Amino acid sequence: MEYRIRPFRTDDTDAVVALWESCGLVRPWNDPRRDIARKLTVQPELFLVAEQGTDDRGAGIVAAGMAGFDGHRGWVNYLAVRPELQGSGLGRTLMAEFERLLTDLGCPKVNLQVRAGNEQVLGFYASLGYADDQTVSLGKRLIPDV
Repeated sequence: MEYRIRPFRTDDTDAVVALWESCGLVRPWNDPRRDIARKLTVQPELFLVAEQGTDDRGAGIVAAGMAGFDGHRGWVNYLAVRPELQGSGLGRTLMAEFERLLTDLGCPKVNLQVRAGNEQVLGFYASLGYADDQTVSLGKRLIPDV
């Protein structure tokens, strides 16, 4: 099967949220629809989806992710591949496209976060050359979603 990577469109919202839910990325304190709306206000061209097929008759969204560049570091968030397609190379392809786009913006380094204990995903990123930066990620919610 061939896949087409393209920018997110608003009519992809339901399919992307369902994908994220199927991959266990959604948390009660993060409303994915609000996260999508927020992303569409900042570098929307760095919100990508992959769909089956190579034309507009694709069989649906099978992968998605968001990237961003703040002038210092790039970030990748919400990267997901349909569970039955994980290990197919689609995640690797999507990450390569994010890295290409970020490099084109002059981004010197990409960061991402993986939930503690998610060894499968840590292994995936290690295979792409990502390593533990020996840092602790801290967060503070400024605008509650719930």
